Amino acid sequence: MILLLSVSVHLQAQQVNLRDAESREPLPWAAVEGIPSGRYVLSNERGRADLSALLGDDSMRIRIIGYESALAPMPNDAGAVLTILMKPGNFALDQVLVSATRWEQEGESSAAKVISIGQREIALQNPQTAADMLASTGQVYVQKSQLGGGSPMIRGFSTNRLLLVVDGVRMNSAIFRSGNLQNVVALDPLAIERSEVLFGPGSVLYGSDAIGGVMSFNTLQPHFSSAGQGLKVSGSVFGRTATTNWEKTAHADLHLGHERWASVTSFTFTDYDDQVMGSHGPDEFLRPQYVDRINGVDTLITNDKPKRQVQTGYSQFNIMQKLGFKVNEDVMLDYGFHYSRSSDVPRYDRLRRPQGEGLRSAEWYYGPQVWAMHNLRLSGNRATGLYDRIRVNLAIQQFQESRNDRNFNSSTLRQTEERVDAFSANIDLQKSLGEKHMLLYGLEGVENFIGSNGSNININTEAVSDAPSRYPDGSRWSSYAVYAHYQTDISEQLRLEGGARYNLIAINADIDTSFFPLPFSSVDQQFGALTGSLGMVWKPDASWVIRAHGGSAFRAPNIDDVGKVFDSEPGRVVVPTDQLRPEYAWNAELGIARVFGSRVRVDVSVFRTWLQDALVRRNFSLNGLDSIEYAGEMSQIQAIQNAARANVYGFLAAVELKLPAGFEALARWNYQNGEEELDDGSVAPLRHAAPWFSTAELRWSGNKLRLALIGHYHSGVRFEDMPPYELSEPYLYALDENGNPYTPSWYRLDFRALYQISDMLRLSAGIENITDQRYQTFSSGIAAAGFSAIVGLRLGF
Repeated sequence: MILLLSVSVHLQAQQVNLRDAESREPLPWAAVEGIPSGRYVLSNERGRADLSALLGDDSMRIRIIGYESALAPMPNDAGAVLTILMKPGNFALDQVLVSATRWEQEGESSAAKVISIGQREIALQNPQTAADMLASTGQVYVQKSQLGGGSPMIRGFSTNRLLLVVDGVRMNSAIFRSGNLQNVVALDPLAIERSEVLFGPGSVLYGSDAIGGVMSFNTLQPHFSSAGQGLKVSGSVFGRTATTNWEKTAHADLHLGHERWASVTSFTFTDYDDQVMGSHGPDEFLRPQYVDRINGVDTLITNDKPKRQVQTGYSQFNIMQKLGFKVNEDVMLDYGFHYSRSSDVPRYDRLRRPQGEGLRSAEWYYGPQVWAMHNLRLSGNRATGLYDRIRVNLAIQQFQESRNDRNFNSSTLRQTEERVDAFSANIDLQKSLGEKHMLLYGLEGVENFIGSNGSNININTEAVSDAPSRYPDGSRWSSYAVYAHYQTDISEQLRLEGGARYNLIAINADIDTSFFPLPFSSVDQQFGALTGSLGMVWKPDASWVIRAHGGSAFRAPNIDDVGKVFDSEPGRVVVPTDQLRPEYAWNAELGIARVFGSRVRVDVSVFRTWLQDALVRRNFSLNGLDSIEYAGEMSQIQAIQNAARANVYGFLAAVELKLPAGFEALARWNYQNGEEELDDGSVAPLRHAAPWFSTAELRWSGNKLRLALIGHYHSGVRFEDMPPYELSEPYLYALDENGNPYTPSWYRLDFRALYQISDMLRLSAGIENITDQRYQTFSSGIAAAGFSAIVGLRLGF
């Protein structure tokens, strides 16, 4: 049902102002569709949308998930502002815009499964990091090796088989590894307007790595003022603390908008103390001892507060600056700068590793992790023979990271430092081929240049000696691609889509043979990858959506695969190889969403993915030897090889209920099961297929207040079902009655509140882990936070 709820007109500017009818909260990222043109604009973080892009339309339709649609006439006066109060309640199946095609579209018009996380949800969940923001959806599993970490797992895949995209630019670099990745933590959740997760293969549109899914983050955008309004200034300041790790977060953003130019500046600083775990759970997760260097001597210290996870605290700051310029009514130029830098980040799981009655490592930390990006985007909306809309994205990224470790009572600090300079160019075009046909196509080019060096530092004398670098210094990884995606509306109820992409990848690396007697001194490879997809969206009526999607995806070998030297675990060392080819995945899924009246919405997706020629670590030999001495111990030689198959299947299910008196309830279930081929041909549980997990929420809103009671449940993994890789690190797990490592099931209960004190002032508060459970998420090396009180205050202007 389409319902106009409330409209007030002020002769100030040509805008629409969207508010919750009950709480009067602003509604960011609502879709405002011009009628009859079908053009879209989105409301900003304060619930306002500039209507100048809809000039010539007669009326507009406003849609946002969880609210009834609203239909309003376009103001005749060029200086009119409409305030529309959106009433919560009615479910609809076409309310969310997503980037499943690299262009905005209705969420239920995508054959692939996509979820969207907007600022309104982020404000309620109040996550500490971008990884926590993803986990709050109840549909993405997150692994953590340290407090400054967060490695998402989606549909049985993780790390370099998932793609990160920031403002349309791929964040994955040529040194993304198969081990747990923490790069998502470099993003600032307080500077994100909307995040989207595309489940399943996305290689047709996004290229290599998009096997398990794509996580797309859209950061704060500059917003222009309307004609005749002059300079518009707005912004906010925000502070937050949490007791479990005594988080200290300070954030500020400033928005400047003129008729022709606009700017947004964002700054966030966060500092964490050591995290305290819960009181009720396995003793194996406690931190009974740690190493400190006292008077120049490594000393094993008994922790008098074993729930305190000593050596987990760190800090980070993020800066973002964006500028927008209207060249004319049809052409827009945007520049964005992002910078993130952490302090040293202790690798907590390695610092827990035992040796005899003590600990193996005296030090193990990542040096400051730095990510910087310059992004220049040109957008055009004038129809030509080749396109109706065009978007050109040019980006330069720089990644810096280092690893530093020293064994107990050793004077040698081993250090490797890496730097990646990543250049990318994307041209995306959209062309209507008649009323019912749409062609989306484009080109992409990516160049990565890697610098890497290794050294050994004597901490007593400060003498520095050469050591193996982690990657071949001066190596290069290149990717060039062309893609096309076609959509056709067979009828008002049925849409078909299909696409294809061809990628050409090249690797050039000179291998240093001075430390390891490799039979080759360089890697010079080129290979192509062809992927495709087919999909269908069928809407029998306004209450049903049925989606079917199938496609292929690939991951091309990168510098981490062909050139890395590192100790993957005690007693094993990975060495370079020059005989790799891309791995491929094939996926099939079916999704059904149904709305029952205005009170119930059910959404179920089932999927299966097959992975062939998987790039995995396998035992290897060098010059007839299966072991070499590395870092002071004899180690089994391994290398990345196309040597395995894997498959994973599962489902996502969600139920949402609208209840009387402002209440609503929702529940989500995520189940996946997978297996992978081992070296001897047998099969074992897939490492990144997380155990099934679920989330249930009861929410209430009214009188400027929103409340939520949230329960999380994650199932356990028996010793017999543990992936072999996880069994190589038994010290990270609880022990069953037979003394074998396993993952216990766990639950957590949270309470969150958001109170709009005034139009300018908003209070957020919450209690996490109310019952103070002690647990670790599957495959993690750090225990989750125990009982924690959280409070935040935002002042807008």
